[in-house]
Amino acid sequence: MKTWFITGASRGFGRTWTQAALERGDRVAATARTLSTLDDLVERHGDAVLPLELDVTDRDAALAAVDRAHAHFGRLDVVVNNAGYGQFGMVEELTERELRDQLETNLFGAVWVTQAALPHLRAQGSGHVVQVSSIGGISAFPNIGAYHASKWALEGLTQSLAQEVAAFGIHVTLVEPGGFATDWAGPSARHAVHHPAYDEVREATSFARLQRTVSVGDPEASAAALFAVVDAPNPPLRVFFGEAPLALATYDYEQRLATWREWDHVARLAHGTPAAATEAR
Repeated sequence: MKTWFITGASRGFGRTWTQAALERGDRVAATARTLSTLDDLVERHGDAVLPLELDVTDRDAALAAVDRAHAHFGRLDVVVNNAGYGQFGMVEELTERELRDQLETNLFGAVWVTQAALPHLRAQGSGHVVQVSSIGGISAFPNIGAYHASKWALEGLTQSLAQEVAAFGIHVTLVEPGGFATDWAGPSARHAVHHPAYDEVREATSFARLQRTVSVGDPEASAAALFAVVDAPNPPLRVFFGEAPLALATYDYEQRLATWREWDHVARLAHGTPAAATEAR
């Protein structure tokens, strides 16, 4: 039996994983902005689920929620930072508030929950922090620059975190899903006011996105994948969920490597390598 702390448990992956964990006999502290969205889980699973009202952007509330979950269940085994949403809008279209709100939820929310959980995990000498990132955490597409900013930041912070806490027996994993049949691009999404200068770019971007998401993943199936990760004795730092991400990442990184190699003479020139200066001429 594992004890979970899952944010954003009212919908999407958070809801699916909470329900699946409870059905396999685990215990879950499930958070949501509105507690009533968790009523059916409480009715079905009773004391195995602890519903907690939480806005992850509130650091004090995050600390209190994690502490309450630990006090209630006596331990925490898996902490899943799932709460988040997608902010759509070209970079020029984004308001300061929209960009800050995206970072407050997707990045800072995960940081606050992680900071709250680490003292408990260190004390027990075990635990697993799962950060829900995205293929958008290592690649980037037009019209969701704010979302990419939040996930790329989460990726870098988490890679540092994994090295910092390994000696305490704590595992850290970045789950990087591709397209899934959730409401991420639907009701959960937020949209900046459109600037007409980007209408053609937006149309092309929408078409390209449709091409990438012809086959989307099944959220219900993702639960088995998550269990495979958290039950593994040596879980990965990064893992894709879905069929599309590996091909996208492979193409993206091949392009990056090719560009870095093509311009390596400039890198050496900047370093002050005499041979590089000669080659550049």
